[in-house]
Amino acid sequence: MRADTTMPEQKPIVILGVFVADTAYRAARAPRMGETILGSDFKLGPGGKGSNQAVAAGRLGADVTFMTRLGRDPFADMARATWKQAGVKAAAIETPDSYTGAAYIFVEETTGNNAIIVCPGAASQISPADIEESAELIRSAGVFVTQLEQPIDAALRALEIARQAGVTTILNPAPAAKLPDAMFTLCDYITPNETEAAELTGIAVETVDDARRAADRLIEMGVGTAIITLGEKGALLHGKGQSEHVPPVAAGPVVETTGAGDAFNGGLAAALSRGMAPADAVRFACAVAGISVTRPGTAPSMPTLAEVEALLGRNS
Repeated sequence: MRADTTMPEQKPIVILGVFVADTAYRAARAPRMGETILGSDFKLGPGGKGSNQAVAAGRLGADVTFMTRLGRDPFADMARATWKQAGVKAAAIETPDSYTGAAYIFVEETTGNNAIIVCPGAASQISPADIEESAELIRSAGVFVTQLEQPIDAALRALEIARQAGVTTILNPAPAAKLPDAMFTLCDYITPNETEAAELTGIAVETVDDARRAADRLIEMGVGTAIITLGEKGALLHGKGQSEHVPPVAAGPVVETTGAGDAFNGGLAAALSRGMAPADAVRFACAVAGISVTRPGTAPSMPTLAEVEALLGRNS
C-alpha cells in the first residue's frame, strides 16, 4: 500500500544540534595505530547530526530553524551558506573564543561503512542558559528535534520546554550515551539505531524481534513511541498499541551510509510536521534515507521532496 505523502499546511520545526565540517577520507581499510596508509579520496563538506537533519528537512520544503553555536571562521561561513542553500533559518550564537566543529570520517570504500570522530568546538558550549534565551522559538514549533552531540543538559532543558508547550518531541540518541531517566519521559519519539538501542536498553538488537524487545524496554522507561532504525532492514515503529516493521525503500546501490540516520530523522520531522500518520512518516523517512545512501557525503546527499515522492510512487 502506498504511503499518503499529501502534505497539508506544515508546522514549524526547530532543531537543536551541532554543525561540523566533515573531513571525509576513503580508503580500503582504516589504519592501525602508528600506521600510515594511502587513501583513495578526500572531501570537505558540511556535517553535524543536527545540521544534517535540518538540511534534510529544509530540502524537503519544511519550515525549519536550526539552533547551535558557531566559531568565527571559514567553517562557520560554510555552515551559514549550507543552511541558506537548503532554506534553513539559523539561530546560531557566534562564539569567537572557540572554533566551529569538525569531524574526521573514515569511509571503507568496499562497503561504504564509516567510522567517525566529532569535535563539536563552539557547540560544546551550548548551555541551558542558551536554551532559555530561545525558549519562545522552541514553544513556537510543531516539532522539536535534538541529538546528543551538544551537552545533554542543554538537550534536556530544550525537551522540557518543548514538552511543556505541547510540541511533538523527537530525540535521536546519537552518539550513544547514558541519559538521565527524566529524558526518556520527554520523548514523544526516540529514534536510536541498533547500536544505540542496545546501549540504552542492554538488549542486543540484531533482528526485528530484538528491536521489539528493546522498544518495549524504551516504552517502560517512559518514551511515547520508539522508532528503531535497522539499516538495510528498514525501521521498527513501536508504541503502545502499535508495532509495525517498515521495510527499507531502496533507491539504488549504496555509495555511503554516513548521513543515513540524519536523513531519516530530518525526513521523519518533515513528515510529522505536515500531519502524516506515524507509519506513513516512517516510510517517508525510510525513502529519504534510501536516496541519501546512493550519494556521497552527508548534507549534500539529502534529497528533495519531489525525489522522495517519485521513489515512493515507484515502490507503491
